[in-house]
Amino acid sequence: MASEDVKTSESAVSTIVNLAEEAKLAREGVKAPSYAILSICKSLVAGGVAGGVQNPHNIKYNGTIQGLKYIWRTEGLRGLFKGNGTNCARIVPNSAVKFFSYEQASKGILYLYQQQTGNEDAQLTPLLRLGAGACAGIIAMSATYPMDMVRGRLTVQTESSPYQYRGMFHALSTVLREEGPRALYKGWLPSVIGVIPYVGLNFAVYESLKDWLIKSKAFGLVEDNELSVTTRLACGAAAGTVGQTVAYPLDVIRRRMQMVGWKDAAAVVTGDGKNKAALEYTGMIDAFRKTVRYEGFGALYKGLVPNSVKVVPSIAIAFVTYEVVKDILGVEIRISD
Repeated sequence: MASEDVKTSESAVSTIVNLAEEAKLAREGVKAPSYAILSICKSLVAGGVAGGVQNPHNIKYNGTIQGLKYIWRTEGLRGLFKGNGTNCARIVPNSAVKFFSYEQASKGILYLYQQQTGNEDAQLTPLLRLGAGACAGIIAMSATYPMDMVRGRLTVQTESSPYQYRGMFHALSTVLREEGPRALYKGWLPSVIGVIPYVGLNFAVYESLKDWLIKSKAFGLVEDNELSVTTRLACGAAAGTVGQTVAYPLDVIRRRMQMVGWKDAAAVVTGDGKNKAALEYTGMIDAFRKTVRYEGFGALYKGLVPNSVKVVPSIAIAFVTYEVVKDILGVEIRISD
């Protein structure tokens, strides 16, 4: 399985490299259109494509191998992809909105910064990029959160669950009917708090690393004032690692809070199928407190390593895919200018 994952990753990287070369040639011969609406549409398309190749699918058990074995034994092949359709339906618009919002927030913040400093040549600082990324993360998370909440429930239900959601739309309608509209936003607060460092650091670290490498020409990685696809993937991986590590405890709490109110989810289920702790939280702080009290501080980082192995490459590929797709569509990227 590991060798197959490596081959898949190599294939994805190879495809991106080829697309980048084609985009570079196209950029040299064709000028980008100046129509604002067309530019916005292309930005959203690029973000959506980036999200499509990102598509992380969370499975939380005591360990990666143990989790895969348990799912295979109890649910078969379909269990490994449970909730993936909902995840795709969520992450494509999420990524499109996120990248587009980051571009617009960056432009607005840069304009205000230049006006405040009186320097029209001023550039975004890492802190300002962090703020723009945080704004983008909050907007994207809020716009697509109901899909994320439903995906969480579809993922944890098993064939032995007393109640079965038949799919994304059935889950949405059932939650609305039995728990009300507010239930679709359970866990929203820790999610928003989590995306501030997560998405903010992703963009800040990625853009700042690229700028530093280009300006310092460190390690001989700059050719014709541009970074190669491989180098940009490395920058994206570094950004993903930082953001994932900082925000992971909030993601754990968010997942648990999403289960609250689901009458058939009486307990958090671990990989061995035994009840661990009652799903009764009065809020985010209470969820943190009970998780640490009953399971220890380490529970907040349970699954971090396997999740990072999956998420970090996906973030790197998403960043580079976004840039490549925008180049192919003929839109010049000027996030930091």
